[in-house]
Amino acid sequence: MSFAPNPLSLTVSDAAFESWLRDSGHLYTLDTLSSSSSSAPPPPNNNNPTTIPQAPFSFLSSIRTFSTLLAINPLAKLEAKDLASPLPSWTREFIGGPGDYSWPAEASQARMRVQENVRRYAKNYMVLSLIFFSCCLYRMPMSLLGLLACLGIWEFVRFCNKNWEMEIKYPVLRQCMVLSCQIITAALLYMCNIQFALVYSIGLSYSVMLLHASLRKLTPSYQSSGTNRQKKFQHRRVQVPSK
Repeated sequence: MSFAPNPLSLTVSDAAFESWLRDSGHLYTLDTLSSSSSSAPPPPNNNNPTTIPQAPFSFLSSIRTFSTLLAINPLAKLEAKDLASPLPSWTREFIGGPGDYSWPAEASQARMRVQENVRRYAKNYMVLSLIFFSCCLYRMPMSLLGLLACLGIWEFVRFCNKNWEMEIKYPVLRQCMVLSCQIITAALLYMCNIQFALVYSIGLSYSVMLLHASLRKLTPSYQSSGTNRQKKFQHRRVQVPSK
């Protein structure tokens, strides 16, 4: 039996559907259901009294989930509006409590957690990256001195260009000065091993971000709930008749 196509059927894009799930809090529900279903014991089988140990299967599942974390692109769904949002609270939202962390049961749950938490806590991860980079520079004084020297060189170029109007009066001299400063900056950064500080800080920041985003459970966003309450309050104020 064949059915005729429904002309009134509507299709929703994946981005709009995920946005609706995020705003309505259903991502938190999906994450909770996935965790509870994975922690529930399997039903007993009366026909086969021999039990199979679950430890090897759980270990293989953990290995599969860990390999999935390495292949996930955390920045796949990051948008400009996520960076424009206010910084989430460090204690209440970013860190949370002891019950807000668990190992993801499935690869899909790990992917959902990582991509969603990166969108929520993008600014927190950026602050942590700057802190890690500062710590690396503190542990590598030569890199810090080289970076300060480069900043001083380009500040001198800006001062000369602004006070002497080199861009208008001496354009050729300005171009030669900029080219020379670029060569000196590249040589200083290479000699001071600033690339090692960048590699260390980027690797540590990425590892912390991936570990936190995968272990942090999806919780209802305080910002969205506060926005909804504000909209409801404004709607009630509009409905109040004027005396």
